[in-house]
Amino acid sequence: MEDKAKRDKVCGADCHAVCDTECGIDEAGRGPLAGPVCAAAVVLPSSFPREILGDSKKLSEKKRDAAAAIIKLKARAYGIGWATHEEIDALNILKASLLAMRRAFIALSINGALPPGETLNLTRIIIDGLYAPDLQDTAPSGCAIIPLVKADAKIPAVMAASILAKTERDAEMRRLAALYPAYRYDKHKGYPTQEHAALIRQHGPSPIQRRSFTVPDW
Repeated sequence: MEDKAKRDKVCGADCHAVCDTECGIDEAGRGPLAGPVCAAAVVLPSSFPREILGDSKKLSEKKRDAAAAIIKLKARAYGIGWATHEEIDALNILKASLLAMRRAFIALSINGALPPGETLNLTRIIIDGLYAPDLQDTAPSGCAIIPLVKADAKIPAVMAASILAKTERDAEMRRLAALYPAYRYDKHKGYPTQEHAALIRQHGPSPIQRRSFTVPDW
């Protein structure tokens, strides 16, 4: 009941409505054994075709990539932020994820979809999860900052942020795969698969290994 009340307070009667004064933030890459964590911040126009959105983890790669291209084209604004594997080891994955989210919000760039001279006028920032990054010094005055569990399955702007974070990180892991081909990052994106664990045992930790993470003993 508490979650439903909070959800209704955040997004009104229609939880899937697009609000053009709302920024959604989400991350991708908390679970991998290697590579950075990526976050995205997105503001959508009310006219955005929300039918292309969904939880990025449930969309096929083809649908995610197609949706990401439309988000970049039609969003009022979007930003991408990163935290490196070194920062993850130094801070822990939660703090590094929140840092990437903060960087994504700071990186928000007004897209061509916004008429010249118009500002975003954000009224709320919704973050997927239990915790919110520190945005008090960067968010507009009076803007609500709201962490919401499973927002990536409920709030269109957060869905869009989830898609961008996932596709941007996947692209980065494909780039890193070319630098470190022995680890096959293009296949598993650094996640703790049986193949990845075997490659770590065979070759040792890679230069982008998260040393604070435990390699599973498959």
